[in-house]
Amino acid sequence: MKFRYLTAAAAMAALSALSATAETRVTYKSAKSTSSYYQMAVQIAEAMENASDGEISVTVEESQGSVQNVMEVRARGGDYVFTTPPVLVKLAKDGKAMFDGKGDPAFDGIRALFPIPSLTMHFVMSADSGAASFEDLKGKTILLGKGSFGAREGEKYLELFGVKDEVSIADVELSNAVPALKNGQIDGFVTAGSWPAPNVVEAAASTGVNVLSLTEAQIEETGRTKLVIPAGTYAGQDADIVTTSLPVVAYTTTKMDDETAYSLTKTYWDQKSNMAEGAKWWAGVDEGLMSNITGQIHPGAVRYYEEAGFDLTDAQK
Repeated sequence: MKFRYLTAAAAMAALSALSATAETRVTYKSAKSTSSYYQMAVQIAEAMENASDGEISVTVEESQGSVQNVMEVRARGGDYVFTTPPVLVKLAKDGKAMFDGKGDPAFDGIRALFPIPSLTMHFVMSADSGAASFEDLKGKTILLGKGSFGAREGEKYLELFGVKDEVSIADVELSNAVPALKNGQIDGFVTAGSWPAPNVVEAAASTGVNVLSLTEAQIEETGRTKLVIPAGTYAGQDADIVTTSLPVVAYTTTKMDDETAYSLTKTYWDQKSNMAEGAKWWAGVDEGLMSNITGQIHPGAVRYYEEAGFDLTDAQK
């Protein structure tokens, strides 16, 4: 009796240990804690843990930016997932731009898992400004913000479309854009983030705005990816907004085992509709965004995509 009891206890201990080792731990490095992309990371972490009954445990880490996320590949292991635009992965592998002189063999092991909402350009003009095109920006006061992708991209577009010297740039933080628009301090502001963008939602609901569309020629001139924000996304928006975006993708490396990459990718797509109920930006993610992945996808994720019937390019495999 005593021997059988000890044997059962040992078996239970072994099963307990096996269960503990079965848990998959992942570190997800995203963006600053104040950004929408950090909120997305938290949503993904919660979705992963809930859908897997705790078998997938995701720890979200704050980041100072996409370049840092890529650089940390050099010191991270197989549990590392991070977000960045695909263009930065290519630059890292080629040792160019901000990665000049900082090349590392670890960059060659970067592999994609799944696309997340793109950084989407919004040129938001007050209804009272009457601005409906970039030509109409002449003589207007625009808030670009400071140091962000949206600020840099916005300034580039003003120059590309020939209105930079005829626009006044407001010296106001982007966080104050909506109040500044409401009190007439500015005629419009530029912001980049996932759509629907919270500050654009607020501005559209409180003051009435017109979000500018780009022509096909202008989009080609920017060199960015075309993106269409459907009509009705923002209050008073009766037509689609044609704009540009910078794709963002969740990556890992070849250090991650195939089963973990498969589980993460499958759970992400399975839970996307549930996440969209809590945050509308997930509604903009669909199979069409797979074309934004310009490099190789992790073999474990490829297995999921092939099972789910996604069309992958040879370059992605």
